[in-house]
Amino acid sequence: MSPDTDVLVVGGGPVGLAAAIEARRAGLDVAVLEPRGVPVDKACGEGLLPGTLTAVRRLGVDPAGWDLAGISYRQDGRVADHRFRDGPGRGVRRTTLHARLHEAALAEGAVVVPRRAGTVAQDDDGVTAGGVRARWLLGCDGLHSRVRREVGLEVVPGRRAPRSWWPSSRAGRRFGLRRHYRVAPWSDQVEVHWGPRVEAYVTPVAPDLVGVALLGPVGMDFDAELATIPELAGRLAREAEGSVRGAGPLRVRTRARVRGRVRLVGDASGYVDALTGEGLRVGFAQARAAVALLDDGAGYERAWRRVTRDYRWLTSGLVGAATSPVRRGVVPAAARWPGVYGAVVERLAR
Repeated sequence: MSPDTDVLVVGGGPVGLAAAIEARRAGLDVAVLEPRGVPVDKACGEGLLPGTLTAVRRLGVDPAGWDLAGISYRQDGRVADHRFRDGPGRGVRRTTLHARLHEAALAEGAVVVPRRAGTVAQDDDGVTAGGVRARWLLGCDGLHSRVRREVGLEVVPGRRAPRSWWPSSRAGRRFGLRRHYRVAPWSDQVEVHWGPRVEAYVTPVAPDLVGVALLGPVGMDFDAELATIPELAGRLAREAEGSVRGAGPLRVRTRARVRGRVRLVGDASGYVDALTGEGLRVGFAQARAAVALLDDGAGYERAWRRVTRDYRWLTSGLVGAATSPVRRGVVPAAARWPGVYGAVVERLAR
């Protein structure tokens, strides 16, 4: 059976749209399966680190938002600040980013099909999902990837991941919650408030709007956890806008990223945690590598390990600290050794 397209992207979020843009620039026909309307919102921190903003601009998008000059860790009056050395990042509403990337993908000639993937079937010559047959399929369908399950690449929670590509972790399941507040930003940095149980990320996204994302254990209550961080709760009283959105569990492990003509990209390919704010940067790098190495599965596996290495190990280390008795020492240590703290931030901000 002849393919309908060269590349079928399952999932039309930012990483899926980036993959579509990369494929079109490589001269390939592209169809994107995405049943949700535009724009798609998601519970996330909404901060683009400098390296991520560079990657977004490379895709032809420069979304409106609020310039971010650095990262500020804060806990019980202690503060550790680091200002980015190579230019600002940007706080951008997820809906704004998605809408601009969607426009860019259509302008490049990608076709968006409002349909779910359903069953994934492949043979030596092609792969079919959602009634569309393609030469290659890129699974960009997020933390709860249907493609990952369909092709047997998901690691069941509690079982050991293959080899040593996934750092071990004893942390319980972590989730993310996000809400916006109609208030003028009071800082040009992303503030990370370390509460007793959660990390609260405060990201300005407009002149009159900030987003607050909480990372913490299953079952956490947004307002109750926010109340444990008085410095932050006092600024946000009675200013909430919209409902609380959630995402998780955040940790996802995979057996591999390639199965036949299928490649997993972005959160679908594996995820540690949102603590370091690197999800989009890593996902965009994976999308670029997946398209460049469509006919070289082993090459994509190597590229995937390379572009995710720092993210996997640094994030796992921070999550380990955040979920252990040393949690209360993270911010004091960052304040005491600003050079080390700054080096970590710069490594993640690339």
